[in-house]
Amino acid sequence: MNFLKRSGGGAYSVLLLRLIVALIFLSVSRILIYFFNTGMFPGLTVADFGILLISGLRFDLFTLAAVNIPYILLLSFPYKYKYTRINIFISDVFFYSLNIIAFATNFIDIIYFRFTLKRTTWDVFDFIDKNIDEVVSLLPDFVRDFWLPVILFFVFTGLFVWISGRIRLNLKYYNDFDRSRFFGSLLKSLAIVLLTTIAIRGGIQDKPINIINAGEYTKPEYFPIVVNTPFTLLKTIDESALQEVNYFKNEDDLEKVFNPVVKVDKANKLRRLNIFIIILESFSAEQSAYLNPDLENGSYIGYTPVLDSLMKHSLVFHGFANGTRSIEGIPAIISSLPALLKTPYLSSPYVGNSIYSIAGMLKEKGYSTAFFHGGTNGTMGFEAYSKIAGFDRYYGRNEYDDDDDYDSNWGIFDEPFLQYTAQKLDDIEKPFCSAVFTLSSHHPFTIPEKYKGKFRKGPSPIQESIMYADYSLGKFFETVSKYSWFDSTLFILTADHTSLVYHSELQNSLGQYEIPIIFYQHGKWSDSISHKIAQQTDIMPSVLDYLDYDKDFIAFGSSVFDTAGMHFSISYANGIYQLIKDMYLYQFNGDKDVALFSIRKDKLLNRNILKRENAVADEMNRFTKAVIQQFNNRVIHDKLIIK
Repeated sequence: MNFLKRSGGGAYSVLLLRLIVALIFLSVSRILIYFFNTGMFPGLTVADFGILLISGLRFDLFTLAAVNIPYILLLSFPYKYKYTRINIFISDVFFYSLNIIAFATNFIDIIYFRFTLKRTTWDVFDFIDKNIDEVVSLLPDFVRDFWLPVILFFVFTGLFVWISGRIRLNLKYYNDFDRSRFFGSLLKSLAIVLLTTIAIRGGIQDKPINIINAGEYTKPEYFPIVVNTPFTLLKTIDESALQEVNYFKNEDDLEKVFNPVVKVDKANKLRRLNIFIIILESFSAEQSAYLNPDLENGSYIGYTPVLDSLMKHSLVFHGFANGTRSIEGIPAIISSLPALLKTPYLSSPYVGNSIYSIAGMLKEKGYSTAFFHGGTNGTMGFEAYSKIAGFDRYYGRNEYDDDDDYDSNWGIFDEPFLQYTAQKLDDIEKPFCSAVFTLSSHHPFTIPEKYKGKFRKGPSPIQESIMYADYSLGKFFETVSKYSWFDSTLFILTADHTSLVYHSELQNSLGQYEIPIIFYQHGKWSDSISHKIAQQTDIMPSVLDYLDYDKDFIAFGSSVFDTAGMHFSISYANGIYQLIKDMYLYQFNGDKDVALFSIRKDKLLNRNILKRENAVADEMNRFTKAVIQQFNNRVIHDKLIIK
């Protein structure tokens, strides 16, 4: 530390040394996401990690320069008053506060990454703004459950302040600063401005760096190790809007590759079955033994015995989520809108667009419609979305009106709320089109006190709550199976997104999106697992197809009952579009191919065959571009319905 004291003194040497210290701490806080989540980054060798550590310095330098602009200006400006106590105090406030905030965002993502599978982007503030009460109420639980990163953060920042504090400006330079030093200081200041500009641009290339530039160094699943959270936050401040694309100049050529307009037989006569969609919070396909008979050498028993039993009498798909968050999953399921924006559709400038939904379309056919979610009304914007989507009624915590069953975090426990849902479904006029979204398997994974110790725990805290939610589902079906409308109801069960993946063979871009998609009608199917690719956006067109709906509509998925349809799954994260189609997984960054894997031959996604399978890559590229163009341009121009 004596070395640091002797090295301090002049403004430029202090500025340089302090920025070096800040860069080191920033880089360390960036890579901690790996050490706390090693299971989320399978196959990473020591050599690979070293490359990611060094490659990330380019993004760290951006953050260092951008975050420290006030401090850099205060110390580099060529005037002697920077050597006064008041200027030193002001510059120190900027230096410590801004850098500690930057470190804090990296520490938050150590845990938050487990829920989103990416670094946090600016849209998180829209979510916080709309759910401020829930966020504040859950903070104590997060601190309690993830105490180690919290303690480490305070130790980390304390060490940063202590080391940086050893590097001080020397006040004697105030008297030494005269006209003869001004021009030398001016040249140094200009050099600093130039270097800061280069750092913020990420180099001297034509375009400033963005999240997508991480693809120059690694594959998308490792992006969170290369980029830092302040970088992704700053780079997404003004990126809620879509960009119009024109990969295909001719509309006919575009529609030949992908056309979201679903043409139906106008002579169809609607089958007036009840429709009930059950969206299970965080129910990854991994939780199910039925969907994973080969896991753990065939001995895997899973955590969803009720759901597994139900699947034996259903039409079942190894499905894929279109996003990684609940706020992305609901529009995909209800309105066939994939999560292809940089911000969730419900938080985007386009949320006022006219859209289709299962509820709205069937309401026009005389259906009663209702959306059930036991959360505090307003949570996640679901109540507002339910109105946009055409649901007549919304039933939440307020309507339940009995906080004896409140979990003290999100809302009403699953078992009592699903019983309440069953009762309301029995009361409303038939036919109905309704949906329920469970919540007990959401962090902090609370279950009723009376069930503590009843359910088997697993490798992560969520398993106990998954078993409770699964048990609650069983009690729901016990109840509704006694109602007269049960046999004439099509139940669709799926998940909003996956949870933390814990089997190494599923810890990749395939397994992190796998969810169950289940169609159940009493006595209709028996032990039917389909090997078709299915996604959340398939649910709306599938239901309408099953009912013989008689009007054309727009959907970004296909009916699972259409043998001639194109069956695929598409998602977007970390600047990468991912397409699963024809037993291939393809990744595209909006400009060029990133990767291609054969799911049939390489489910672990270890071998990128992009350069060997040119014809397949070209086909996947064209299809992905067609979906992007149809989605972006229709959303931008409010053409999500047929007018």
